[in-house]
Amino acid sequence: MSANQPTAVILTALPVEYDAVRAHLTGETEELEHDDGTRVELGRLDGTSWNLAIAELGEGAMNAAALTTQIVGWLRPQVLLFVGVAGGLKDDIEIGDVVVGTKVYAVHGGKQTPDGFQARPEAWRGSHRLLQSARSALRGMEDVRGHLKPIACGDVVLADDKSAFADYIRRTFNDACAIEMEGSGAAHAAHLNGQLDALVIRGISDRANARKHKADASGSQTRAAERAASVAVAVLRKQRPRDASSGPEEGPHPRREAGDRDRATATYGGDHIDFRGGTFHGPVIGKRLGPDD
Repeated sequence: MSANQPTAVILTALPVEYDAVRAHLTGETEELEHDDGTRVELGRLDGTSWNLAIAELGEGAMNAAALTTQIVGWLRPQVLLFVGVAGGLKDDIEIGDVVVGTKVYAVHGGKQTPDGFQARPEAWRGSHRLLQSARSALRGMEDVRGHLKPIACGDVVLADDKSAFADYIRRTFNDACAIEMEGSGAAHAAHLNGQLDALVIRGISDRANARKHKADASGSQTRAAERAASVAVAVLRKQRPRDASSGPEEGPHPRREAGDRDRATATYGGDHIDFRGGTFHGPVIGKRLGPDD
């Protein structure tokens, strides 16, 4: 892997999702460990300019938000994709279809009042650049039926389409076509980064109803994960890295030691200079300049 090539990160929650993405890595790979124990596998995406790092984070939006923030600060990627499986919420979206998130809803925000629950959701839109790449990629994929639609995210495995929670999702997030558990956390972490292109891509493995366990037992999770991974890779093949002059600053290459992950040059913040992560071998003296300086 070349230190001069940009990095893309694909995050997953489950082993079946990780394995589906890993199948697209080519050549030699390298496992990297962050000081706090988080691990990624770094390889190449053949035929592209991307170094590709993949990670399996486990379930849940809070977990995804914390570990995404950590990985983004460590590897400094240009692109972040969260890839995996989801339950389908619409009759016209079939098991095996792939939903590319135009936006991701965090569904649990709200206020409980004497008049009932009043929803106060948050939503994060997918990167325009990546959505355009996805539209182009899907036009050339004959074996995958893709949809660019909103995705709902909550800390609930929905396996009952007759439940009060399912009814709440249908009424409050009527345009959502899939439901999953991590996308809002990853999307929020990417949003806080400010300059990171991010997208959530989900293969439909069940219909979020009481037959979910039968669908899973039939191998639908594996098929859905493989199709989501193939769409994610097709998006990266379409997505050109940003030029160094126009995109976010390339961080140190992820092959460096994890203990050096925050080493950077000083940055000016308006009324201060940020030396966090710097290494100094003598005194540093600061001076506030006056109007004549």
